[in-house]
Amino acid sequence: MKGSAPDQRGENRPTEQPTVGSISALNDAFRRSFTGGRVVETPGVVALDVADRIALRLAVRVFNDFEAADDPHGEHDFGAFDLLGTRWFWKIDSHNRAMTGHSPDPADPAVTIRVLTIMRADEA
Repeated sequence: MKGSAPDQRGENRPTEQPTVGSISALNDAFRRSFTGGRVVETPGVVALDVADRIALRLAVRVFNDFEAADDPHGEHDFGAFDLLGTRWFWKIDSHNRAMTGHSPDPADPAVTIRVLTIMRADEA
């Protein structure tokens, strides 16, 4: 059932779930550009030499191998791949603007901050 409820700005917004297509498009745009959110690299990434770190970031940006097991909701918020003889993960989390919890609407950039974490699989 559709309804509406005030959002963080006091405006009425539909209470139905955000569309997966909107979320995946926003996640893809952020991951491909590294703009519109925050990028976090774990110590295993930071320890790489410059050329390998650039190669890893590029691999995350061009990633397009989404499988149902890793992306069950179709939101394009997780990826796993091998590079440099190592298994790597990346993950996008959608937080509220205060960074104190989950976004109330991950399909709305006005209330969402995306955080992309890049890590070695053994750091997960």
